[in-house]
Amino acid sequence: MTESHPPTPRITKAVIPAAGLGTRFLPATKATPKEMLPVVDKPAIQYVVEEAVSAGLDDVLMITGRNKRPLEDHFDRNYELESALLKKGDEARLAKVQESSDLATMHYVRQGDPKGLGHAVLCAAPHVGKEPFAVLLGDDLIDPRDPLLARMVQVQEECGGSVIALMEVAPEQIHLYGCAAVEPTEDGDVVKVTDLVEKPDTADAPSNYAIIGRYVLDPAVFDVLRKTEPGRGGEIQLTDALQQLAADEKVGGPVHGVVFTGRRYDTGDRGDYLRAIVRLACERQDLGPDFKAWLRSYVTEEM
Repeated sequence: MTESHPPTPRITKAVIPAAGLGTRFLPATKATPKEMLPVVDKPAIQYVVEEAVSAGLDDVLMITGRNKRPLEDHFDRNYELESALLKKGDEARLAKVQESSDLATMHYVRQGDPKGLGHAVLCAAPHVGKEPFAVLLGDDLIDPRDPLLARMVQVQEECGGSVIALMEVAPEQIHLYGCAAVEPTEDGDVVKVTDLVEKPDTADAPSNYAIIGRYVLDPAVFDVLRKTEPGRGGEIQLTDALQQLAADEKVGGPVHGVVFTGRRYDTGDRGDYLRAIVRLACERQDLGPDFKAWLRSYVTEEM
């Protein structure tokens, strides 16, 4: 790394905002949280919790809202189901059922008013305290073979401050994302962030580096969020708070970005959600061979 900072506390806490309404998936999400939609045979949210745990973050706070009780139930014990599987001698399925309840220490808090991602993160302040922490958005699934979060934690421990995940996108797509102005560092996959803009017009974007849904944040972000006025869309934007941190390192240290070139699945988009299922199913040893054979046959017939 190009900069050296005093050692920071080991990061153990992850925050997962999950209070959104999932309107892009209506009517499926009328009564079912979008985070519980299955990706092959696991709900999308379980992949996210597993990613946090694999990076060493075993204390998980989920920011929820109305009609999100199934999230809590999924990560809790289901004694009736476990007993039925045990009586059947179905140890394989029993292990799958118990896996989600044994993953991490889970906590929950309701956001209440849907005031944006920045407000959702601010709801985590009493739980997080004065420790650095990670934020994982449930719409972004990162392939476990590409340990993005672990790399971000490493950068934060070495550089201090905050770290955001960046991915290069086509210029015509940058208006869909938060966008970062950056400077290179000695590490090829790490940049220093000098400015941030939430969903800029293509002509005004400082780069084609888009912010994707992984953050490792200094707790100083909470004080900034408390003073951040609603921005784009009338919501309190996390990007706006990070922009202030990037502009003044005295507030909470520098802001760095890890440029991600691995496999990412956007399950918040219907088309990409379907592509994620196909990709992950094809790579499963128990499903892949037969499914790929069927898929080849189907595509050949359709063309």
